Amino acid sequence: MSKINLDFIKEKRKEKNLTLQIMADKLGYKKASTYSNYENGIYTIKADMLPVLANIFGCEIQDFFS
Repeated sequence: MSKINLDFIKEKRKEKNLTLQIMADKLGYKKASTYSNYENGIYTIKADMLPVLANIFGCEIQDFFS
């Protein structure tokens, strides 16, 4: 099983100038810290988050896997 490349996700967010709070809002979380926990690997990114992230970042789901 491939591992999600969290560095790729963080870089894409920064490229798009999206804050942690904007990402939290787009994914339905109240706090930026919740999204940050996913981006930093404290929480595991769920499969249903991948299409949303791909749409936000303008990439393919397979791009998230290293």
